[in-house]
Amino acid sequence: MSDSISHPFSTATGSDVRVRFCPSPTGTPHVGLIRTALFNWAYARHTGGKLVFRIEDTDAARDSEESYGQIIEALTWLRLDWDEGVNVGGPDGPYRQSERYDIYRDVIEKLKASGHIYESFATGEEIEARNVSLGRDPKLGYDNFERELTDAQKEAYRAEGREPALRLRVPDTDLSFDDLVRGEITFPAGSFSDFVVVRPNGHPLYPFVNPVDDALMGVTHVLRGEDLLSSTPRQIALYHALIEAGITTFVPRFGHLPYVMGDGNKKLSKRDPESNLFHHRDRGFVPEGLVNYLALLGWSLTHDRDVFSIDEMVAAFDVVDVNPNPARFDLKKAESINGDHIRLLEVSDFAERTIPYLVAAGILTEPLSDAQRAILAEAAPLVQERVQLLGETPGMLGFLFTDAASLTVEDDARASLPADAGEVLAASIGALELVPQDEWTHDAIESALRDALIEGLGLKPRVAFGPLRVAISGRRISPPLFESMEILGKAETIARLDALSASLG
Repeated sequence: MSDSISHPFSTATGSDVRVRFCPSPTGTPHVGLIRTALFNWAYARHTGGKLVFRIEDTDAARDSEESYGQIIEALTWLRLDWDEGVNVGGPDGPYRQSERYDIYRDVIEKLKASGHIYESFATGEEIEARNVSLGRDPKLGYDNFERELTDAQKEAYRAEGREPALRLRVPDTDLSFDDLVRGEITFPAGSFSDFVVVRPNGHPLYPFVNPVDDALMGVTHVLRGEDLLSSTPRQIALYHALIEAGITTFVPRFGHLPYVMGDGNKKLSKRDPESNLFHHRDRGFVPEGLVNYLALLGWSLTHDRDVFSIDEMVAAFDVVDVNPNPARFDLKKAESINGDHIRLLEVSDFAERTIPYLVAAGILTEPLSDAQRAILAEAAPLVQERVQLLGETPGMLGFLFTDAASLTVEDDARASLPADAGEVLAASIGALELVPQDEWTHDAIESALRDALIEGLGLKPRVAFGPLRVAISGRRISPPLFESMEILGKAETIARLDALSASLG
């Protein structure tokens, strides 16, 4: 390895660990981006270290305050907090790159003085022409030929009205590092040439400001996406310069996290709805369920257990256990795990979480009445065992918050009615009218209906109770039938059976 006495890699462990999450505020939060945030957060919490959250907002054409707000909203919703950074503060602020240009200028001057960066006046066309003249591929790129420009040459370029870019003087040696996820990686000497760190207009570029921020903020472990692996040797080269110039004392450990793939084993695109974190929230994922699933995109608690709490993840998470192979976003599995987390909620908590979805569907308006809250409290346990997404609850619960006159019977439910549905409804009404008001419980209701329909008419339960389900809920699939009738009450239950019977002519 190139990890030498002069360029040591971090040896930080425990509370000395410092990781960072540094997104660019472009577009809505992508599940791959949030998975990166989660792994950094979990590693900081597991080690007792610190998570630094900064914003890389130096691309004015693409960055937006809306996207910045969405990143904050996403982390807050998933309960991923940070120790230093935007909205929190800390000793190494400011934490937005757009507010750090004075800091970058100071570092640039130190690296110029130490000889690690130099002025480069050549244009892209001139670099191509040089390669052609030397018999090389014109697209080969820059060959470091301006490293030793004389003062006179620089003045001549300036006299032509040229302003120089600044390039880093890359070490003429192999650059190696021990990737925490992928093991030993070596980039041979000459893999890349001296690269531009500051544009001619004085604007520092991402390959410069990102490592400089990490160095100045004491970041010990850089956990980031696999797509950035090719830039890592450039970062290490810059770190060598920063160490030699006295700006930092170590190179961080790097860990490159696997791609998140979509259908067809293609990288999950930002244009794919499944990549949008808020799409999943809007459909009814709970934070516990989505965090659990995102953790499985490259990591596992044990080989035989997919459902776990965030606390269990923190206790067990180590970045060296991350699988380097691409992870596929499997929506069905994500929904199944979410359903498991819904069932782990306290019933009252689950009921409360359904309210925004019931309001959005126009079933309820806030504030809820005492009667509505009572119905929701009774009904919540009936559907909590049956849904995978909170977004399914309006369809399951909506019928309880209307009346017989307003209930809509869905077309597929009506089409499922057997030819003898009228006879079934009539027998049911007769049986239920005999159940005393003060004995209106699901057990009494079930007993009366079984006597009338299964014993009396000789029907099978599925045939007997199908028309009743349609009459009560307007749907083919609903919460348990007899419990639903108990919640609705005797008068409303019979009114709904009457209404469907009348509509059959």
